[in-house]
Amino acid sequence: MSLPLSYSRLQSRLRLALGLNAIVIVAEFVGGILINSIGLIGDAGHNLIDQGALFAALYAHILTARPATEARTFGYHRAGIVTAFLSSFVLLLTALGITIVGVQRLIHPVAVDGGGVMAIAAISFAANLAIALLLQHGAKDDLNIRSAFWHMLADAWVSLGVILSGAAIVATGWAVFDPLISILLVGAIVRGAWPIFRESLEVLLESTPPGVSASHIAATIEAIPGVDNVHDLHVWAIEPRLVMLTCHVLVDADDTALTNELLRDIRSRITSDFGITHVTIQLETHCAHKDDVHCDLMALAGRPANRLHAHP
Repeated sequence: MSLPLSYSRLQSRLRLALGLNAIVIVAEFVGGILINSIGLIGDAGHNLIDQGALFAALYAHILTARPATEARTFGYHRAGIVTAFLSSFVLLLTALGITIVGVQRLIHPVAVDGGGVMAIAAISFAANLAIALLLQHGAKDDLNIRSAFWHMLADAWVSLGVILSGAAIVATGWAVFDPLISILLVGAIVRGAWPIFRESLEVLLESTPPGVSASHIAATIEAIPGVDNVHDLHVWAIEPRLVMLTCHVLVDADDTALTNELLRDIRSRITSDFGITHVTIQLETHCAHKDDVHCDLMALAGRPANRLHAHP
């Protein structure tokens, strides 16, 4: 299995991606003016949006590497998540815009120089695909880089569609192929952007990470001898690779040696069973809440307030 890219290598790849994408934007914009192609000018605008996304990804990646401060005790890990959310949202809006323009072009076709479109779109396709390949490895472990990767891969598909539509226009003279291809490719854009949008939104809402069950964690802890119940349990992610857990554990006895050993056992079980290493546990010998119901998760969930002694 390949190792994650270092921060410096990822930043170098992002900078190279910015340079390549800038060339694509200039080529499409100038080419669109020279051959009177609104489609190419529009695609240049689309690539300009992606240039902003790449800039944001690079800036967020630099921020993420900064250490925690007194004002930001978790550091800047969420910078990448915010960037992923915004860029995926913009990509979904772009897909909507392409659909609207495509429908308008179907109703009112516009004459297009198919040969010129093919030549310039081929340059765009090669550059966008090269950028996507540069970011592919880093996208496996970084939601922010994954968002930028899908941006550029979606652009490559769009450029390929433009090439095919240009070829069809050259062969038949029917300009309607251009909007037809663009509408079909909207599906590929949405398929890449939607999971990133949903995952980043869940992280920002501090939802329980996918594949982690709070009730299973509570049942596992409560199955350990000496534990009475678990309450105030919270599981969330600062970013997908940094999952946090806090909880209060009501214990049966007030013995320092026993509670220290019990604390080690609980930490060990959470780490081994659920892979969560950032754990904060408060042991209690009595409920600290004014209302005892807050010291039983099952009661708060509307279930019978009895202890769980077995794994789910």
